[in-house]
Amino acid sequence: MAEEQSFGPDVQPWPEGGWSEEIVTLSGATVVPPIESGFVQEGGVLDAEGAYCPHGALWRRYRPITTEPKPPAKVVETLEGRWLWGGVLWVHFGHFLVESTSRLWGLEYLDKPVDGILFMPKRPKVGDTVHGFQSDFIHMMSPDLPIRVLTDPTQVEELVVPGQGFGLGKIASGTGKFRDAAHKAFAKDIKPEGPEKIYISRSKLGLGKGGLLGEEHLEDLLRAEGYEIFHPQNHDLRTQVAHYKAAKKVIAADGSALHLYAMVGTPDQPVAMILRRTSGANTHLSNNIASFCGREPLIINALRTEWLKANTGKSDRHSFGELDHAMIGQALGADGFVREGLNWPVLTDDQRKKILTDKGLDTDKFVESPEFVRKRKRAARQAKRALKAAE
Repeated sequence: MAEEQSFGPDVQPWPEGGWSEEIVTLSGATVVPPIESGFVQEGGVLDAEGAYCPHGALWRRYRPITTEPKPPAKVVETLEGRWLWGGVLWVHFGHFLVESTSRLWGLEYLDKPVDGILFMPKRPKVGDTVHGFQSDFIHMMSPDLPIRVLTDPTQVEELVVPGQGFGLGKIASGTGKFRDAAHKAFAKDIKPEGPEKIYISRSKLGLGKGGLLGEEHLEDLLRAEGYEIFHPQNHDLRTQVAHYKAAKKVIAADGSALHLYAMVGTPDQPVAMILRRTSGANTHLSNNIASFCGREPLIINALRTEWLKANTGKSDRHSFGELDHAMIGQALGADGFVREGLNWPVLTDDQRKKILTDKGLDTDKFVESPEFVRKRKRAARQAKRALKAAE
């Protein structure tokens, strides 16, 4: 395709290079933050003549989700000094890790220092707030560097704009420059500390985050195999990173925590990722782990069914996947994560009903995935035909 032959900022960023590994430096640039919330927003960087700087855009998969803003009628705010463009600051942990960090590679390729990092908020109502986990992560990459979030059009004396070196889409593998910068600079002062075997759990995140039905039962089974159940949201980032560095075997429900793990994971750490939904996001996550850690994760798709929000009927981050524990045990045993030959029981009907009730999924707010219902009916018909043929 023509797009595959182009590496300019008019197409998505590629891990192989192009604008994703370029740095543009602008004098008298204007940062124009978005004024409305939305998936795609007008906002970004204009040069001194008012022309749009496409290197400052945030892309997701095949399209930019920040687009050229209208030049502001008046720019009152000015900022002296030399600053690095950080792009969009997300509050969502996973999107922050993948998209708000995507230009930090530029810190390792500066010809002279910067005075800090500039962002614009994803949600205008959030304002200039910088949350603790955001500053903690950035300071693990560059200690004590000031972070500012611009909420009004602002002219910046000098703005260094690295291309998007990481994100969602093809770029989930990260560019060579991004991975090199992360491996060289991120969390280098944090020593490994924690158990040798961990399961990174989602079981305490609550209904609004989606999750796995039967995850607590899975945790009991993994404890019997020597795994510590780790709830990352209960710990600061430094503790999370220390645990991920220390672990010699990692099993996790797919989710944002694995993006952080990928920043510090190594080729000698086997990782198993248990899918919680049917989603293309899983591919981005597995590509992220494989590329950054130098080792393919074991992907376990052991969903008996999936429960979807009734008002959307789609598999998304709010969905709940129902686990087949027997299939998980077999896959983990075959790859050396647990003992081979384990016969882990699946949930009984009573256990299943209790979990659905406890999680509030037996109400009209959630429905079973039609795809899984069709599969179950098809399997029942095939079994009936096989039984009849054997008579």
